[in-house]
Amino acid sequence: MKEANKAKGTVIQAFGNLLHVRFEGNIRQGEVASVKIGEENLLSEVIEIAGDVAKVQVFEDTKGIKLHTPVEFASHLLEAELGPGLLTSIFDGLQNPLEEVAEISGVYMKRGVYLPPLNRKKKWEFQPEAKVDDVLRRGDTIGTVMEERFQHRIMMPFSFFGKATLTFVAKSGIYTVDEVVARAVDENGKELEFTMVQRWPVKSALLEGIKSRPERMMDTGLRIFDTQFPVLKGGTFCSPGPFGAGKTVMQHHLSKYSAVDIVVLVACGERAGEVVEVLRTFPQLTDPHTGDSLMKRTVMICNTSSMPVAAREASVYMGAAIAEYYRQMGLDVLLLADSTSRWAQAMREMSGRLEEIPGEEAFPAYLSSRISAFYERAGVVALKAGKSGTLTIGGTVSPAGGNFEEPVTQASLSIVGAFHGLSRARSDARRYPAIDPLISWSKYLDQVGKELDERLPGWADKVKAASNLLRKGEEIGKRMEVVGEEGVSLDDMVEFLKSELYEICYLQQNAFDVEDAYCPLDRQIQAFQLIQEIFETSFHFDLHDEARTYFLALQNEVKNLNFVTYDTDRYREAIQSIREKIESKRTVHA
Repeated sequence: MKEANKAKGTVIQAFGNLLHVRFEGNIRQGEVASVKIGEENLLSEVIEIAGDVAKVQVFEDTKGIKLHTPVEFASHLLEAELGPGLLTSIFDGLQNPLEEVAEISGVYMKRGVYLPPLNRKKKWEFQPEAKVDDVLRRGDTIGTVMEERFQHRIMMPFSFFGKATLTFVAKSGIYTVDEVVARAVDENGKELEFTMVQRWPVKSALLEGIKSRPERMMDTGLRIFDTQFPVLKGGTFCSPGPFGAGKTVMQHHLSKYSAVDIVVLVACGERAGEVVEVLRTFPQLTDPHTGDSLMKRTVMICNTSSMPVAAREASVYMGAAIAEYYRQMGLDVLLLADSTSRWAQAMREMSGRLEEIPGEEAFPAYLSSRISAFYERAGVVALKAGKSGTLTIGGTVSPAGGNFEEPVTQASLSIVGAFHGLSRARSDARRYPAIDPLISWSKYLDQVGKELDERLPGWADKVKAASNLLRKGEEIGKRMEVVGEEGVSLDDMVEFLKSELYEICYLQQNAFDVEDAYCPLDRQIQAFQLIQEIFETSFHFDLHDEARTYFLALQNEVKNLNFVTYDTDRYREAIQSIREKIESKRTVHA
């Protein structure tokens, strides 16, 4: 749209970062606007329109805004720029490349600095796939470029609806993202040009294809995840927990070890120190699945607690748009949002300034629908030529005081497929991951059971039996706290010791040990099979002390097995030693 046709306005009121702008022309909700303060242009978004007054949310510090400060509307919604070069990048919530911004601003970021998200100078080796006279629709492939180890598909823009006949396709060669790689004529005879870059409104789901039910397991190398509370590729999960319970560390583990192609990591209101640690460590880490640097499959969106609160909402949606874009290429994508509570707090702040009727704990009444809409962007999408792409979404929640009854946690639990509740008591007891197996759950266990039945028949039933044993052990443990060990039967004492062994030796994992930090699925299955042998064995003891002494020794051997290199002679010898120890106390039936 031409400059002259853009709507303009002036500020008439200001409430923090919420401006009331009287405007002339046509605008729409969600449209981007620029607030002009001298040489600075501050990005903002229209969130409400009443007559000729728009309520505008500014994404930057609003110092210096006065009555009649000019505002110009951009005639497009808040968009993500999509194309080659997203991987390895670090953006803020508005998709500003932070490394490039730092070169201009120095140590402290200046407001009003906006740079193109994609590198305009870098050249890519383009390989055409479509031909002249081909009729293409949105999402169809024009050509490909290699981005790290992935074939990045240059697709027909998703903002284009209808059919277009190609009149020109660039030959194989080196091009920048802004060079024209194809031309076409649409059904109305209008000529179109396509580059490697396209844009998409971040708050609208980017989807071309048929959604289907998730079926494949997402292997994470975390035993309590994969065995007890698994997640499917294309599924959703949330991990609420009090401050300091290990939510961020757990998400870092998932981003390092999950068996997916792309990870989009959104730091939404997290402390800057945690984000800096990630930025420093990720380039040095090796992807266990490929041997490459972990950053080569990662996109980071950073909107820390020290950045403007208003941009938190934008950062979550920006991450979702980028993740959906890679899903359309037939890749498995994992989106991790840390934390959705701080996103919800930003919504609460804006709702208060809009003078909306508050819901529970002053959160907006539409909180649940916003959270649901975010998680619903996950899923499996069937693409052309029998391909499919998946987007798995996991969000952490930071409920005040660890209260899981608060609105953000409850809204998340009503939509997600798996719940991994972290416990302060478990983290204080140094039981990591601090996921409480007595309150957590997964709707995907039966589906994972079907996938793993060939390797260990009855997998889902065995996991459910292990959960029941944990609950029974918890109950017996509480009784023992009151009446002592001698106050319970020997059989109950053995049940309690079995549940303790399962929790300490299998569900807990040492993130600082080279072998135990990542437990591949084959090793998990073998270890779980060994645990099952212990569960199914009827042990013979004469005294309570004898049972405790035996299980402490057995527990020590099974736990040490986690630190031995898998599938080596030493590993096999350790398993044989454990089995001999089990046999030594097995009840012999006449």
